[in-house]
Amino acid sequence: MGLNSVDAVRPLLMEGDSDAMTAALKKAGAHRFPVARPRYIVITRNYFRSDCGMALRKRLRSFSDPFERRDWLAREKQVKGLGYKEASHFLRNIGVKGHAILDKHVMRCLAEIGVIDSVRPPSTRRKYLEVEQQLIGFACDIGIDFDELDLVLWSMKTGEVLK
Repeated sequence: MGLNSVDAVRPLLMEGDSDAMTAALKKAGAHRFPVARPRYIVITRNYFRSDCGMALRKRLRSFSDPFERRDWLAREKQVKGLGYKEASHFLRNIGVKGHAILDKHVMRCLAEIGVIDSVRPPSTRRKYLEVEQQLIGFACDIGIDFDELDLVLWSMKTGEVLK
């Protein structure tokens, strides 16, 4: 669904308004929230234009601490729709390592193998970082790169690897 949504709005990302994006998403049948998410895109795009002139890579590289980088994405009020999981996902997609993508599939897998106690996704920064540290410890214990382990766990639950 996410990949289809991106394809539907790709021509509109830089200049399109939220109504045009909503129409594109509805036409493609590609998104659960075809009205709200385009609004998020427009607000975030406007913020990136004013904050860094759309030079997002440069802005992200300006952070010396990788946790500050993710915190900025997850906590900045004008970056809409990104919590810690999606900020981690975004950073991974652009080649920044060191952040776990703790979605429901990964959480379920971690609970089933006894790394964590609850399948509930972490609801706060503190909880997210705690589970992330547990995942990192588990990865070290079994000798698997931490940045690859959540993908392995995710694929165990979904039966596929995307991208």
